[in-house]
Amino acid sequence: MTVIEERTVAQPPPTDTTRTRLTELELIRRLAHEGPAPGASAQQHARGKLTARERVELLLDEGSFTEIEPLRRHRATGFGLEDKRPYTDGVVTGWGTVHGRTVFTYAHDFRIFGGALGEAHAAKIHKVMDLALASGAPLVSLNDGAGARIQEGVSALAGYGGIFTRNVAASGVIPQISVMLGPCAGGAAYSPALTDFVFMVRGISQMFITGPDVVQAVTGEQVTHNGLGGADVHATVSGVAAAAYDDEAACLEDVRHLLSLLPPNNRELPPRAEPFDDPGRRCDALLDLVPAEPNQAYDMHRVVEELVDDGEYFEVQPTWAANLICALARLDGHVVGVVANQPAAMAGVLDIAASEKGARFVQFCDAFNIPLVTLVDVPGFLPGVGQEHEGIIRKGAKLLYAYCNATVPRISLVLRKAYGGAYIVMDSRSIGADLALAWPTNEIAVMGAEGAANVVFRREIAAADDPEAVRARRIREYKSELMHPYYAAERGLVDDVIDPRDTRAVLIRSLAMLRAKHADLPSRKHGNQPI
Repeated sequence: MTVIEERTVAQPPPTDTTRTRLTELELIRRLAHEGPAPGASAQQHARGKLTARERVELLLDEGSFTEIEPLRRHRATGFGLEDKRPYTDGVVTGWGTVHGRTVFTYAHDFRIFGGALGEAHAAKIHKVMDLALASGAPLVSLNDGAGARIQEGVSALAGYGGIFTRNVAASGVIPQISVMLGPCAGGAAYSPALTDFVFMVRGISQMFITGPDVVQAVTGEQVTHNGLGGADVHATVSGVAAAAYDDEAACLEDVRHLLSLLPPNNRELPPRAEPFDDPGRRCDALLDLVPAEPNQAYDMHRVVEELVDDGEYFEVQPTWAANLICALARLDGHVVGVVANQPAAMAGVLDIAASEKGARFVQFCDAFNIPLVTLVDVPGFLPGVGQEHEGIIRKGAKLLYAYCNATVPRISLVLRKAYGGAYIVMDSRSIGADLALAWPTNEIAVMGAEGAANVVFRREIAAADDPEAVRARRIREYKSELMHPYYAAERGLVDDVIDPRDTRAVLIRSLAMLRAKHADLPSRKHGNQPI
């Protein structure tokens, strides 16, 4: 029996009135908000974490949240569950707005059963996911759950299956964002892995399939929860997390920022923001930011800042596969996806991690009508036994597949070098870029001049009285004949060689021309991409 006296419809108390019923309802709602015990919220704060409702308030616009099924309770029996039937069953679900646009959300309530998922708990999540998909609005999950509710057995596991199925059905239809705000193990980690972006908070967020105790029992390895699946591990080593933050408020503020750049669904365009930055602004700083010498490093972030509106962009996975930059930004107020080699990290070379990072980002942008701008300065794919044995052929092909399959407007710009297969993969004209541009410093070739001369003129150099002099002469000849900035333009593989200072204006005019682009893929169930 709860604090509220259970009544039957057949024999209502004689003093019942609408007012007494409202008093009863207000008491029930207060119980639902307070949690299973008066000190439950204080205990959550003592763990260094906010409550589910506090998180929802930070995510959504003030006063916009509408809760659904707040009075839901489980019907399970056994193991003492029949005596513990708190309202909400450990998850807060509903919708509100972010920057005035509808967003659906659910938040695990760790105060109730440690946020563990049971049958009723799962049904609430299924409901809000179905509403999000039907309404064509983004879904944000605030995860702080201890996995399946063991006392409910297979019913809890089946609840996870329903979540996974809906994640896949919504993939590419509505944006899905997972925010990890507590320990999430086993099945609780798979739903976030199926969504578009995963955000984590240092110190309180962990994700792993098997915990440290199981790892030690099976392999003998000793590791802490954070060492196994903490925020920094997934942001820098595994690539699971899009970003890691020091506190929940900063994390949720960035989730709001990301949502402001995304369309509500795949049938609409991203929202345009009225720009304060002149679309015709010349970028004089670019002449000094990018050195002409192909082997000299520089920070591509500064190039991106110079090109986009007000120098602002949202970078995805900045600390994982740092040799490739993936970011959302605006040009003349319109959202674009920027993919750029980073010469300041591993010389901007493509490897397995960078290829997978870029492929996922390109696929996301294509799914949600976000044009792609690719800034190319790539020396090739990373050589090495490790890369070959770990599948660089198959995994590197992911990026190639993603670009070839993308139908959104695509513009590539070669800033400096673009060698070999990596040049093709980085959205070259030959794989479908709508416009291929280059700066006068570009070098597009099968490989660098030094390597090419050593291969093509190997015998001549070896037989010469002065091998170094012959090598130097052949390098100059190869550069002058095959690597001059206009070689690709003369053959129609580059649409124009532009003044770097005009890059922003050229990109904005080109994207405006391509805004109405329509392209159909062949009729098929789906392609068999390399995964």
